[in-house]
Amino acid sequence: MKLLLATSLALVTLAVPANATPTITWGACADQALAAGGAECGTLAVPLDPAAPNGATITLAISRVQHRTAASKGTVLTVPDPFTGTGYQQPLVGARMAGGEQFDWIGIARRGLAPSVPATTCALNPVALGRPDYVPTPVSQPFWTDRIKQIAADCAGDPLLDHMKTTDQAADLERVRVALGVPSVSLYAQTYGTYVGQVYQTRNPSRVTRAVYDGSLDPARLWYNANNFDQDVLLEENQHRWFDSIAAQDGTYHLGTTRAAVQAAFDRKARDLKAQPVNGFGSSEFIDVFLFAAYSEQTWPLLAPALSTLVNNNDLSMTLGLYSAFYGGDATNRYSALLAQICTDTSWPSDWNKWTADTWATHAKAPNSTWGNTWFNGPCAYWKHQSGTLVQPGGTGSALIVNGTLNAVTPFAGSLETRSRFPNSALLAVQNGISFQSTFAGNVCVDNAVAAYLTNGTLPVRKPGRQADATC
Repeated sequence: MKLLLATSLALVTLAVPANATPTITWGACADQALAAGGAECGTLAVPLDPAAPNGATITLAISRVQHRTAASKGTVLTVPDPFTGTGYQQPLVGARMAGGEQFDWIGIARRGLAPSVPATTCALNPVALGRPDYVPTPVSQPFWTDRIKQIAADCAGDPLLDHMKTTDQAADLERVRVALGVPSVSLYAQTYGTYVGQVYQTRNPSRVTRAVYDGSLDPARLWYNANNFDQDVLLEENQHRWFDSIAAQDGTYHLGTTRAAVQAAFDRKARDLKAQPVNGFGSSEFIDVFLFAAYSEQTWPLLAPALSTLVNNNDLSMTLGLYSAFYGGDATNRYSALLAQICTDTSWPSDWNKWTADTWATHAKAPNSTWGNTWFNGPCAYWKHQSGTLVQPGGTGSALIVNGTLNAVTPFAGSLETRSRFPNSALLAVQNGISFQSTFAGNVCVDNAVAAYLTNGTLPVRKPGRQADATC
């Protein structure tokens, strides 16, 4: 990891003059998906430190899918999502929505995330095989505590990680807008990218025409709660809903006719893999792959047969295939970039006793999801880079907020809070929606509402009080 860190330092380049107009030279895309989708790609030099425009620069990778109509109805910036790592390929999705062909869609690989340069890789792979059970014991506790301290130590000293905050990313959005030569843009943001978009909109209200926020974070709960304890119980509840679905199809999956029976089969297999991992695939990896059901019901048809095959036939092949599919790619890069943002946006508790007490209390209600989430976020307790001050978003700008009422990643309460801060916004609730992504996920009602808003500015009529304004 230190070698990779040293390499990233060498890729920070000299500054361009502060008065130079940034430009993007468009050409063919090396990314195969973007190339196949007819996108163009380019790069943009931006200051490493937005407060020091004459200092060193880094390079953002930019993609574009242009309008396919006679004239463009505007430019939509797809705000990079720190949670999933998406952004660069997102224009392909937006351009395919109803009416999407009328817009120019812009994607960005956010700073620190490949193919932007440098790409940070300081943190150990969070989903590498061979980890002990998430729930600590006197034997396994040192593994986990040493691991999170080592990550924080390995990520210390990289100048890029002093400038990975949400405010830095919002400054990048403005640089991209200027380079595109457009007076204003619309925004499309998902999950953790919603906070980046809202900070940009708050700081640049005249530059945002419209904004779609899918699964808005609660800006009052960042980050110790929002990326941690606010999720755990809701994730567990969603996993139980998946168990209900499996029980209702017992003739297919043969795991039991009740939630309790499916839970028992699940727990037995977790204990088996804890006692005897298979080629490094143990209980932590088992939890990782099947907790995906709590993030999106779209994964249920994939996960249910894998669990059935594993429990009934002791066949791990389907599960391993899904593990690779879900966590493939450069997880190290994505994890490093995410930590660099959330650990420095604001300060985290540095007393590990508080983390432990909060985790055990939540673990009592959510034993499958809690300790894994704590270890994932744990490096923030020991982070070496100086934390910033959170920007509290809000303003009179327009926004369409969309969220599933059962979303555990960015809970519905966060969208209610965001709605209260943007009085000219409207909240569209996806009733009983579990997925962290409500837009462009096959819900025609939602996608039509997004298309109408981006095209014509049409929003659901705002209702009084703290509630959704419309439901799909």
